[in-house]
Amino acid sequence: MSTVNGTSAADVLSQYRSQDSSSTKSTSDMGKNEFMELMIAQLNNQNPLKPQENGDFLAQLAQFSSLEEMQGISDSVQDVAGQFRSTQALQASAMVGRTVMVPSQTAILGASGEVKGSVEVPAATSSLRVDVLNTSGELVRQLDLGSATAGQKSFSWDGKDANGNDLPEGTYQLKANAGYTSGTEQLGTMISANVDSVSLGTSGKVTLNLAGMGSVGLSDVRQIN
Repeated sequence: MSTVNGTSAADVLSQYRSQDSSSTKSTSDMGKNEFMELMIAQLNNQNPLKPQENGDFLAQLAQFSSLEEMQGISDSVQDVAGQFRSTQALQASAMVGRTVMVPSQTAILGASGEVKGSVEVPAATSSLRVDVLNTSGELVRQLDLGSATAGQKSFSWDGKDANGNDLPEGTYQLKANAGYTSGTEQLGTMISANVDSVSLGTSGKVTLNLAGMGSVGLSDVRQIN
């Protein structure tokens, strides 16, 4: 797996081109050339007293034509897959230095002293709040977001406790709760984080390395700021 930054978009594409060009087929696979050689050998070594029937020869030619078409389709699919991976890698490398929103209940309070995120609200609620807990599980702050409609409800925590005191940098847990007629329901949260770098796997998988939050898949990104 290799890691790239925002200035290496061209290098990312060259990596994929080299990967595609270096891939070789197994020597045990039969291609159209080998198939044609077998047909010619069969004709050269057939019994002159019992030559191959025209129908059988035409059937083999039809098989050869089908094999050639299938190889052409396979090559086209590989080309499309390579172009897709190159495009995906280029898009991912352009995200370095930007801020993304990913599903997480873990917030990293850094030097900026602020954590931004949002709550995924499935249905309108008259009471929405986000509880902030420290590593010991103690409630240090409660953010009252009031009522919310279905969709994304943004929130911001200034890194202070309920008394207005600055809390130390580190990891905190966020728990969002919404009030409904059936009771209180815990909802999912998304946290904003900066993209430090992008990792490209040999299989073509793109992974974003987020500041203080580790790695997440590109498909996990819900919003790009």
